Amino acid sequence: MKLSLYCLWEVHVEGLLFLRSSESSLIIGWFGLMGKEYNGSPKMHQLGSRRERLTWILGLSGLCVLFYMLGAWQNTITPSTSNPISSIVSKCNGPTTQSSSSGSSLDFQAHHQVGFNESSLSTEKFPSCDLKYSEFTPCQDPRRARKFVKAMLKYRERHCPQKEEFLRCLIPAPPKYKNPFKWPQSRDYAWYDNIPHRELSIEKAVQNWIQVEGSRFRFPGGGTMFPRGADSYIDDINALIPLTNGNIRTAIDTGCGVASWGAYLLNRNILAMSFAPRDSHEAQVQFALERGVPAMIGVMATERIPYPARAFDMAHCSRCLIPWEKYDGLYLIEVDRVLRPGGYWILSGPPINWKKHYRGWERTQEDLKHEQDAIEDLAKRLCWKKVIEKGDLAIWQKPINHIQCIQNRKVYKTPHICRNDNPDAAWYKKMETCITPLPEVSSSEEVAGGMLEKWPERAFAIPPRISRGSIPGITAEKFQEDNNMWKERLARYKKIIPPLTEGRYRNVMDMNANLGGFAAALVKYPVWVMNVVPADTQQDTLGVIYERGFIGTYQDWCEAFSTYPRTYDLIHADGVFSIYQDRCDITYILLEMDRILRPEGTVIFRDTVDVLVKVQAITNGMRWKSQIMDHESGPFNPEKILVAVKTYWTGGPANQK
Repeated sequence: MKLSLYCLWEVHVEGLLFLRSSESSLIIGWFGLMGKEYNGSPKMHQLGSRRERLTWILGLSGLCVLFYMLGAWQNTITPSTSNPISSIVSKCNGPTTQSSSSGSSLDFQAHHQVGFNESSLSTEKFPSCDLKYSEFTPCQDPRRARKFVKAMLKYRERHCPQKEEFLRCLIPAPPKYKNPFKWPQSRDYAWYDNIPHRELSIEKAVQNWIQVEGSRFRFPGGGTMFPRGADSYIDDINALIPLTNGNIRTAIDTGCGVASWGAYLLNRNILAMSFAPRDSHEAQVQFALERGVPAMIGVMATERIPYPARAFDMAHCSRCLIPWEKYDGLYLIEVDRVLRPGGYWILSGPPINWKKHYRGWERTQEDLKHEQDAIEDLAKRLCWKKVIEKGDLAIWQKPINHIQCIQNRKVYKTPHICRNDNPDAAWYKKMETCITPLPEVSSSEEVAGGMLEKWPERAFAIPPRISRGSIPGITAEKFQEDNNMWKERLARYKKIIPPLTEGRYRNVMDMNANLGGFAAALVKYPVWVMNVVPADTQQDTLGVIYERGFIGTYQDWCEAFSTYPRTYDLIHADGVFSIYQDRCDITYILLEMDRILRPEGTVIFRDTVDVLVKVQAITNGMRWKSQIMDHESGPFNPEKILVAVKTYWTGGPANQK
């Protein structure tokens, strides 16, 4: 049995002496004259007492030194297990340093005395799925989608498999998969072997979306409506509305293609949520994420898009093929819901500038004029103001409050203003043809919901939803405490995982984002964070996250996430398994994490000891390497950290394990 005894001594003020170890505190004994018979003169008695005490102290000190040396000797001869995190980091970035608490062999069970049934935690070895599942998206599976009606694109919405349909295997990477290019090079290049689809390079060749150059793809930044490139197109927008003064930080791109608009907005410190359906243009969202650009699979059909009300400063559609004028304006009404007061909607493509483009669009002038007139009328009924139309661009602005809009209901009977509705509810919530009401204001000049700070001050300023008490239990003081806590956590993470701030990771997911503190702590590093708020949480904080200038989505982790496999470099799971362990089988949550995590990607779990032991037992069968470590505050905190790395392996001929 390994002996590790660290001791120190102290003399009690009453004369009580202790010998302490990491295992226990042992009372050695009383000493003094209280229990002894008085004998001799006072001076002789005091001298004898001092000698006796000195003898005790020297003897016990010697024992401490002896045990310490014995423990140190045993540590030098005990075989050590190399840190799996360091092995992966070393392979990618060379030698690294380790914190003392993330040592090579953490004697975890001895310190915390966690009892568990070994047989119940025996490792299940998960096999590799067939290579045909390499790009499997469980809730947007094209084969399942064919079972649903095509009206209003219902078949492209989320349709998740039932439990008996779940795959209990690991999604393989393509046979020649390699780590993506690092940001910012990844914005312009991706390896062909990682996403072996040439369809877009052929189908969209004229539009300059994507080109094949030997073993890699190149993204020239083109788009259907910006043949001169996304940068020039964004410059055209900036000439019409200010993009660089910090007022616009979050944007949404509907029907994003390969997300070049969002990619080039990053140069202006604007963070875009880009989405597109999984459709005939293979892997648009997969290309975007491979480039290191925020994106997810999504569609405007019959359900609300999974974002809170008043989330985005700007919305964009560049020939996104959404029928804005149909279904009583349902889709533009949904854009109004997620657009912040004073936010902008930008439209390029049909029907804008139809007199110039109608022949290329193969539509009649009458048809296009009718469509534009219908959009103009709907925008007026939504109380939007048309800012400008110039060339191929048309821009509208949402009002800063609804005082005038309510008065306009006397003129415009539809759409009416919604009643008794939670405007943030957006998880499997049907769209409605009514205007989402803005928070009440006291004057026509007041911004509904509160004025936001400019970026980058917005990241750490107290969000209006907190200062106004909209989130029960979250105060300005707790917000500041959360920011301070994340400074400490990030300092710990940087010691455990040095590549966290060195460019090794680009796409980051926070599975339980709370107030977005992790994203805020990482704001100066070359990463972006998908902040996920569990759909049925008691505290809906996603609106706060957007007010801070970050992006995210709602998600029920008993279901799959709307993304392709291998699209995230780092996943953070803070208390996720304590939330879900009684709701669904956590094995499938871990398999979903494995699906969306890139080979050699990293996961940081934070949870209680018993939960992490269960999680580690499952991940051991998923070809992950992991280690449980102490909380940043020290070993006596019941919350622990489990750091895991997905090992590199591929499907096909390379999958021989």
